[in-house]
Amino acid sequence: MTIEQKIDLEALHDVSRDGRVRDRIKAVLLRSEGWSTPMIAQALRLHETSIVRHIDDYVSKNKLAPQNGGSQPYLSEVQTDEVIAHLMINTYRCSYEIIEYIWKTYKIRFSISGLNKWLHQHNFSYKYPKGVPHKFDEEKQADFIEKYTHLKSQAVDEPILFMDAMHPTQATKVSCGWIKIGHDKSIETTGSRTRINFIGAIDLNNLAAAQVKR
Repeated sequence: MTIEQKIDLEALHDVSRDGRVRDRIKAVLLRSEGWSTPMIAQALRLHETSIVRHIDDYVSKNKLAPQNGGSQPYLSEVQTDEVIAHLMINTYRCSYEIIEYIWKTYKIRFSISGLNKWLHQHNFSYKYPKGVPHKFDEEKQADFIEKYTHLKSQAVDEPILFMDAMHPTQATKVSCGWIKIGHDKSIETTGSRTRINFIGAIDLNNLAAAQVKR
């Protein structure tokens, strides 16, 4: 079992509400960590034959849901089209998030490896979206200029202070997600900059009075 599969199984265990599914996940994870079948059975308070069956179900069938769990092993053609359409709009970073979406929507439970196989079969790849520069809002800028001009005309003998508190620490970090091959998804990004902590007010007519700590 790869490190990624273990991480996904741990995450799936945390979000699953079915105790039987959580027991199956624990059995698979403990076996991958070198625990013997009797040790796992004692820890989970289950019979050894159940532990063997759970592990075999996962290894041979990528199965985590029990027989009476109300889930079917495959998506229908209509369900497949609906999931693909959903993934074209929504980008998921982790496989277990897609597993939970399918379970909540169709009551069909995939294993991590089973879903990854399904994604590859339907031409989805784990890759980065395309970063595009973030653009300012022209309408908001025009509205600000109009209000600022009006304010200056009203406050002739009074200083106008610009106050803010911000932490623009780094550029946008783009992470991978499941995206269909041949299709690019874009994400707005901010430019790279050094860390700035700006807290206070500035009088544009008296910048020399500003106190700057670096």
